[in-house]
Amino acid sequence: MGTVIRIALPLTMWLAAFSAVYGLNGWLCTTGVSSATARTLVAAAVLLAIAMQAGLIWWLRRSDWAEAGPVLRHVALTLGVVALIGTVWSLVPGLMLSRCM
Repeated sequence: MGTVIRIALPLTMWLAAFSAVYGLNGWLCTTGVSSATARTLVAAAVLLAIAMQAGLIWWLRRSDWAEAGPVLRHVALTLGVVALIGTVWSLVPGLMLSRCM
């Protein structure tokens, strides 16, 4: 079961971060928060998401998997890198283009 969680965790974290950051952006726009405050909070959320994905890669590289073979470890680590790239690819443009109408 631990192997399945290690394989599913990177993309699940990307999905959660994507939903949270864009949800935060929408919520900040509807509450009437100033544009500078909204950008700061969204930037902090984006940086936190990137840091969490990088931390997950670090954890996947150092963790001991007694039940997993080298192929499953490689798959999990590859998915971690893909999720980090996906996080940067999907969240950074939204940060640069974020503007409440």
